[in-house]
Amino acid sequence: MAAGLGVKAAPFTYVAHALAVAAAVMVLVWCISFRGGLAFEADNKNLIFNVHPVLMLIGYIILGSEAIMIYKIFPELNHDTTKLIHLILHAIAIVLGAIGIYCAFKFHNESGIANLYSLHSWLGIGTISLYGIQWIFGFVAFFYPGAAPHVRRGALPWHVLFGLFVYVLTLATAELGLLEKLTFLQSSGLDKYGAEAFLVNFTGLVVALFGAAVVVAAVAPAHVEEPEGYAPIPVN
Repeated sequence: MAAGLGVKAAPFTYVAHALAVAAAVMVLVWCISFRGGLAFEADNKNLIFNVHPVLMLIGYIILGSEAIMIYKIFPELNHDTTKLIHLILHAIAIVLGAIGIYCAFKFHNESGIANLYSLHSWLGIGTISLYGIQWIFGFVAFFYPGAAPHVRRGALPWHVLFGLFVYVLTLATAELGLLEKLTFLQSSGLDKYGAEAFLVNFTGLVVALFGAAVVVAAVAPAHVEEPEGYAPIPVN
């Protein structure tokens, strides 16, 4: 569809990077300035939880987005090099995402809160599991030992489609997480129209726009061929 509209990927990668920076700054301001900071060990268990949204957004979603867009960010780069970067970025995203999930469990366990009772937590575990399966399949089929060429050709469209599905699911999980945390805070007395509430809501909007830019960049071609009959007339 993006190709049919004559849309190139490059402008959307620029927009995605700008939105990624904005989302990263916003989540850091929220967790550090409004929520008190980050810690893996602390008497204030909320500091442990704060690591969760930071790692899930910056480490998991943003790095995963970079992995998705890498083919469009550097279209002239050697394909094998791009594929390796794609694989490494996704691997780092999975590791940081797993640490982020660990921090959520640690916060719950040390605070006496039940685990895995919300839709956000169910989708979170399911999404990172699917992400891991997708990474293993990509490694085995396209990197090492590598499937036969005709198998890779047949599997590639499904790999891309399933990857985008998991990515959209990841975005939905993040939005649910922001909504869940803000609802808890507001139930505990946070001003519904205060600066923190607006910051969290705007972070959710930025993440949604960021995800949309990434998806369009992923499906749009790096170069748009001129339609037949509309090639520019050479000037002598």
